[in-house]
Amino acid sequence: MHTARSSAAPRRRFAAVAAPLLAAALLATAACGDGGKNTPAAGGKVDLTIGTFGEFGYKALYDEYMKANPNVKITERITKTEDHHKNLAAHLATNTGAADIESIEEGWVGQFSSQPGKFYNWMDYGGAEIKAQWPEWKWRQGSAATGEVIGLGTDVGGMAMCYRTDEFAAAGLPTNRDEVSKLWPTWEDFITTGQKFEDAVKAGKVKNAHFMDGPAVMYRSILGQQSVGIYDGDKVVVETNPGVKKAWDLTIDAMNKGLSAKIAAWSNDWNAGFAKGTFATLACPSWMMAYIQSQAKDSSGKWDIAAVPGGGGNWGGSFLTLPKQGKHPQEAAALAKWLTAPEQQAKVFRSVGNFPSTVTLYQDPVIKDFKNPFFSNAPVGEIFSKSVTSMVPQYMGPKSGDINTAVINGLTRVEQGKQTPDQSWAQVLKDIKAIM
Repeated sequence: MHTARSSAAPRRRFAAVAAPLLAAALLATAACGDGGKNTPAAGGKVDLTIGTFGEFGYKALYDEYMKANPNVKITERITKTEDHHKNLAAHLATNTGAADIESIEEGWVGQFSSQPGKFYNWMDYGGAEIKAQWPEWKWRQGSAATGEVIGLGTDVGGMAMCYRTDEFAAAGLPTNRDEVSKLWPTWEDFITTGQKFEDAVKAGKVKNAHFMDGPAVMYRSILGQQSVGIYDGDKVVVETNPGVKKAWDLTIDAMNKGLSAKIAAWSNDWNAGFAKGTFATLACPSWMMAYIQSQAKDSSGKWDIAAVPGGGGNWGGSFLTLPKQGKHPQEAAALAKWLTAPEQQAKVFRSVGNFPSTVTLYQDPVIKDFKNPFFSNAPVGEIFSKSVTSMVPQYMGPKSGDINTAVINGLTRVEQGKQTPDQSWAQVLKDIKAIM
């Protein structure tokens, strides 16, 4: 999530910074600022590639940018999250194949910020002038220990709980988001609620559904609420950190009590499950809204958003980087700065749900007052603003992404009956040592 620093650093909270209203700014065209007529691309035709994963919500922005800059052509390469980061590592190692702009998720940013020589330094491309847009912890995430800044923040996670109102109603559970939030102030209460839902499934009141999807999302959400996660400073603390074991044990408990649909996150079955209603709840960082809307296009109004058990937390958030393999760094920098500017981050949030990483937006009505019609007009701006401003950022080290994959693989082995929880936890610790 960021570069090496003392173990006390992740515990510091940040305060949202109020700013003047940006609603009028949203009406500005791409020709204003770096994305407009002053772009370095003005002299000739430039083809720019950008490598992403998941749903960044940039498609409409690309069109807007290219309309204002007809000499720029943008091509997006979208890959699954883990494959994207493995491919980027290979591109950097072989010095070929990287896009002009490469996105990096927080779980992997430590791996790449430890290789600052492979990227252009944002401080050489106007970084100092725009640094104040981001909270200090987010800026640090995209920075190397030696001071170079490799990434500009695109979004942050924040946390909530998405749920199917129709399936809750069928199970005899409340559907009002405030009442639902009161069901689970803790993850233990979430599990208890899940047992009530599963009783309704067994009674035939709810068909073809379970309370939750599988282990990965629950584990990552609980982990994201801990002040210390995989790393404490530079040290991997999975074996000794009670926060990691808490996330493991609670997820195991949920699976043992039959709450899981046993579907692997980001699999084809998972994607289909959104549309079919195969699971009734999903811990929901803000970017997950975009994913749900893309996979369950015909389910508008059937989903709503409540508070997440445990309160607050963060999972996810990404960065845009400029690999030195890129042939057009000036033009790529202009595009990346424009995409991550507050005006564009606000547009992405309002269109797909990725929550801005720019603190200047958190108290602005364009964000705070926004309600998402897909999620039953839930006040998502208010929900995620509150979550983000109360979170405790974690330190993400170079192997955070790979280590979390090892833990999730261990949970999956338990769910599939291949190992007992104790056997799988022991295997996880061995796998982590091999990663290190």
